[in-house]
Amino acid sequence: MRQLLTPKARSLRNHPAPWPDLGAFGPRPTGGVLVGGALRDAMLGLAWTDVDWLVAHPAAAAHEVAAQLGGSPFALDAERGHWRVVAGARTVDLIELRGPVEEDLARRDFTVDAMALSELGPIDPLGGREHLRQRRLVQVAPGALEDDPLRGLRGVRLVGTTELAWDPATREAARSAVGRIRSGELGTPAPERMRVELSAILLGERPGDALADAHELSWLEVLLPELLAGDGVTQGGLHHLDVLQHQLEALQRLATGFPGAGLELRLATLLHDVGKPACRERDEAGRLTFYGHAEYGARVTEQALRRLRFERSTVAMASKLVRRHMLPLPRDEREARRFVHRRRELLPELLQLMVADREAARGRLSSRATRRAYRTALARVVSLLEAEPAPAPLLDGRSVMRLLDIGPGPRVGEALTHLAEARAVGDVRDVEEAEEALRRYAAAQGWVPDEPRA
Repeated sequence: MRQLLTPKARSLRNHPAPWPDLGAFGPRPTGGVLVGGALRDAMLGLAWTDVDWLVAHPAAAAHEVAAQLGGSPFALDAERGHWRVVAGARTVDLIELRGPVEEDLARRDFTVDAMALSELGPIDPLGGREHLRQRRLVQVAPGALEDDPLRGLRGVRLVGTTELAWDPATREAARSAVGRIRSGELGTPAPERMRVELSAILLGERPGDALADAHELSWLEVLLPELLAGDGVTQGGLHHLDVLQHQLEALQRLATGFPGAGLELRLATLLHDVGKPACRERDEAGRLTFYGHAEYGARVTEQALRRLRFERSTVAMASKLVRRHMLPLPRDEREARRFVHRRRELLPELLQLMVADREAARGRLSSRATRRAYRTALARVVSLLEAEPAPAPLLDGRSVMRLLDIGPGPRVGEALTHLAEARAVGDVRDVEEAEEALRRYAAAQGWVPDEPRA
């Protein structure tokens, strides 16, 4: 996979990354030695929020740091000497140092993560700083990626979110390790840990490229096996890529076009066509069809994200977006108003998914004219969404019951839903028109007043 060098990366190649000031990492616990990703990212010129310190007494250090940050200390694994402090968006881990720092570093995954900084200066026994200069991701020793089965996926994440590139031997080690996971020789990483790595990959600038790398290494089979069903499944029509590659391309288009897209939207974009392989058929004319794939894909999405222990709200939103991504776009303002009214809870994310989906399609039926018409329809919805926030209801449930002489029940909700849509498309403008519209609706439905109660 081709990786473009940014000016920062080109400069890094010519000059070794400078060691940062220890004071830049916030309150330092007594005797603390800085290790891990914050040091690596600082030397790459990247932002960081989480900090790891090696300390002699983790519990005491956690309370010391918490007092300075105004955060909350708690034991992640008291037996192993691992405490954490959370203060706003910052997470500080305090880990017990048992033996020389160099021994701890030698047990880590990659050389760029096996550097440390103490009050006496830098500690770099494995050449991590030089590998940063070379932009190489190198394992600390043969077998390092098998010591913890998640390390190969972490490597995918580092390559996908930094200026680093795989060292060839390390990449082969990552491929070998995931092969042993698939064969059962190594245990499958915990779903929660895979979720953390997947989320970090998705929120990077090159998530589509990173997950293509994960696929080449066979990591997708462990992480999201549901996607593998689309590998090699042709689509035709608007599409020039198979189902899997199209989803990866759509994800990359989303990240490029909408860099602020959140996790739920990125998950939905990655999985939006996951239902296509199971729904693929040919009609009487020999044309490929995928009827029902959005509904089926939403169910697959829900199952996959639950397995990875995503939060319920994230699962629900991603599944809804997958279910609705095939909605026809409105052809005029009236239809646009109805679209906004019915799907407001999914907007603007649904529109961004639809844009990414269409932009990732360059098949024989796709053209500049069709893409222009699609963007025009999208713009119609966006303008309404931005110009007209959801109005306050003209009538409430009590008013509906009094007007139609009905009691509490499903008819009240049905009447309010009808009234809200009538107002959204412009058929109803005030209370008087709302009351008349409800009378007509009740008559058309054959509703009669409820019998008086004894």
